Amino acid sequence: MCESLPGVGVPVLQVAVHGSWPEPGPTGRARLARALAALPDHTTVLVDGLVACGVPDVVVPHARRLRLGVLVHLPLADETGLDPVHAAELDACERATLRAVRQVVATSPTAARVLVRRHRLAPSTVEVVEPGVDLAPLASGTDGVSRLLCVAAVTPRKGQDVLVEALAQLRDLPLTVDFVGSLTRAPEYVDELRWSVRRLGLGDRVTFSGPKAGGELDAAYDGADLVLLPSHAETYGMVVTEALARGIPVVASDVGGVPDALGRSADGTVPGLLVPSGDAGALASALRRWATDAELRRDLRTAALGRGNALEEWDGAARRLTEVVARWRSVPIKVA
Repeated sequence: MCESLPGVGVPVLQVAVHGSWPEPGPTGRARLARALAALPDHTTVLVDGLVACGVPDVVVPHARRLRLGVLVHLPLADETGLDPVHAAELDACERATLRAVRQVVATSPTAARVLVRRHRLAPSTVEVVEPGVDLAPLASGTDGVSRLLCVAAVTPRKGQDVLVEALAQLRDLPLTVDFVGSLTRAPEYVDELRWSVRRLGLGDRVTFSGPKAGGELDAAYDGADLVLLPSHAETYGMVVTEALARGIPVVASDVGGVPDALGRSADGTVPGLLVPSGDAGALASALRRWATDAELRRDLRTAALGRGNALEEWDGAARRLTEVVARWRSVPIKVA
């Protein structure tokens, strides 16, 4: 997005603030405080929600001086594995931040509704700007059936363990999966997942490729017959639209903004299959349908092509964000 904004006439200054967000130590908090204090009065500022939402004591004091907005990728309390007390604390911090700023930007209509309801925000203060996509050539695939791709950091929230359990129920089908994404964010989870793969005898069917970008990531998509996103929580799911832009159907969890990202083709066909999150049996059933029903595969590919052609590129998303920013610059300063 930052790279696309100058192309639509909006100069951008990116300010990186290092810290263990959303719960930084004293050094990270001090860095953010200095970064905000250095900005002139009335500067229009869009802060990543991962940075802003956990530290209202740092952000809120600047809400009357700056034109502050927050881009929420995922509500903090929705991260998988949090105990109820910790989740409630993060939720309260997020609420304090979002109620103080001029505008909240969500990445899907579903995410916007969740934020309005959960934090009792005025609907007019929450805008939707869906991420754009990069143009990409249509994927070649492998054999049209068997090569499955999951692009996501290997963490509990992304649900790769559910996919492994589903694959274990499909030993009669020649399906393989490549996990592409960081292996360092949740090392204990990665170790447990590798152990499960060995225990279930899936070592020849599951690959952990680690993070990929640029040409390597393009090559991974090009070889994929089907893209999977078995997440427990998502506000949008950019991997879904990245797959559709290449004409690849998707099987994903029916959570958050994923149905918004998946969308429909012009004739109303959904370009993939949605399953309940955390349900390995339902995921296995969807994959069996994919692998054994040639007509379904054909219909999903056709729908993926249609939906992919209708997706908005990043320049369009940047123009949409520009319109949102222009409106919030005129919003009166909130006075407690």
